[in-house]
Amino acid sequence: MSELTLLLLRIGFLVLLWAFVFAVVYSLRSDLFGVKVRRMPEPQAAAVPAAAVAAAPAKAPAAAPPAKGGKATTATVTRIIITSGPKSGLELPLGTEALTIGRSSESGLVIRDDYTSSHHARLLLWGEQWMIQDLDSTNGTWHDGARVTAPVPVLVGAPIKVGATTFELRK
Repeated sequence: MSELTLLLLRIGFLVLLWAFVFAVVYSLRSDLFGVKVRRMPEPQAAAVPAAAVAAAPAKAPAAAPPAKGGKATTATVTRIIITSGPKSGLELPLGTEALTIGRSSESGLVIRDDYTSSHHARLLLWGEQWMIQDLDSTNGTWHDGARVTAPVPVLVGAPIKVGATTFELRK
């Protein structure tokens, strides 16, 4: 082989080696620090210009339709009850703040099992309804037997499954 061919092979090998090193560092960084969490838009139309708000009468935001013909929850829901999983029987009071669910110690509801992501899901009050949002978890979030792909209204008493844990919102 010529010297030029050997030089090109060495450079190609070094490029592949560094690409592998960067892939490993990126993977470790995302495992240690988690993924970027998207924010939910405010219940009021935040993107409406001030001139349009002054000219038009104020309307209440339209409520999302409840899933499977059930009744969507309102702000009167006061607690979460874990019905199955490692923390079965645990009861948590709900305020008005968003509650992050996941394996991370920074989460409001920490669930330590192999099927839960660091930042798995978020439960938040949006207007007058509690909504569940999946945070791009690996195994998904399930509400009333359906996988959550976009924020959906939570039904009172409907099971929400995160990893191996199932919980419900109750009044």
